[in-house]
Amino acid sequence: MPMDRPVVVGVDGSPFSLVAAEHGARAALLRSRPLLLVHGYLHPLGYGVPLNPYDLGVPAPTDQAQKMLERTAADLADRWPGLAVEARQVAGGPGATIVEESRRADLVVVGSRGLGGFAGLLLGSVGAQVAAHAHCPVLVVRPDEQPIDAHAPVLVGVDGSESSRLAVGYGATEAALRDVPLVLVHVGPLNGDGPVPDEIEEAQAAYQAEAVRLLAEASAAVRAGHRDLVVREHPVRAAGAAPGLIKASGTASLLVVGTRGRHGFAGLLLGSVSQAAIQHARCPVLVAHPYDPPR
Repeated sequence: MPMDRPVVVGVDGSPFSLVAAEHGARAALLRSRPLLLVHGYLHPLGYGVPLNPYDLGVPAPTDQAQKMLERTAADLADRWPGLAVEARQVAGGPGATIVEESRRADLVVVGSRGLGGFAGLLLGSVGAQVAAHAHCPVLVVRPDEQPIDAHAPVLVGVDGSESSRLAVGYGATEAALRDVPLVLVHVGPLNGDGPVPDEIEEAQAAYQAEAVRLLAEASAAVRAGHRDLVVREHPVRAAGAAPGLIKASGTASLLVVGTRGRHGFAGLLLGSVSQAAIQHARCPVLVAHPYDPPR
């Protein structure tokens, strides 16, 4: 991985994007990477298309946005000593701009809702677009209802899929960078309260054995690459994978989730567990996109 890949944050001046920039500064320092603040200055919901498609040319970047970017960059550099910060405006819709920048990024950080978000949508349209289609890992953050304990563990969901294996690898790297434990979570079905038929009891025993196997395999893979990392295995039972991970995220500093396969065309979004996690987790969420080669 080239060391010049920056941590990229989309900034529009909203409180949500400034929270993202704060998390981006910390992530950049942890990774020894530069921080790139980007402002896409065309239509907030567009893919780099002017409001009037018959207009010729591209609007000029605004002085107001440039001052906002420069002020944000200077403030971050002042409060995070050693941080290298660059800021620039790009002619494009915010979502499409950040997705394109992600081709050359080590990490992208987005806030839960920027300017122009719908009131009922927890993750704004720009954040949702980036989380679904980025070409590198995406960190989704939102203003904290309560402070996140920086010493709390990194949590990763384990289900044996290729996407989950990628998430486990990213989670191990994050835990090592933060010097916190890694907790591997496998979510299984709820147990019934009363007596159960023999065949159901057998199925539950088979699930338990499968959970133990999946967690042991993931744990062994992590320890092979991170011998000093504290790794814990945590099988839980819940009504579904998403509720189980969301509940467990209350004790974590970061939740890492996989995606649903590749994202090569516009209609393919995140899987339901990933979408639920980035909407409702009680800590920041890292969406484990694989890296695409830079163009």
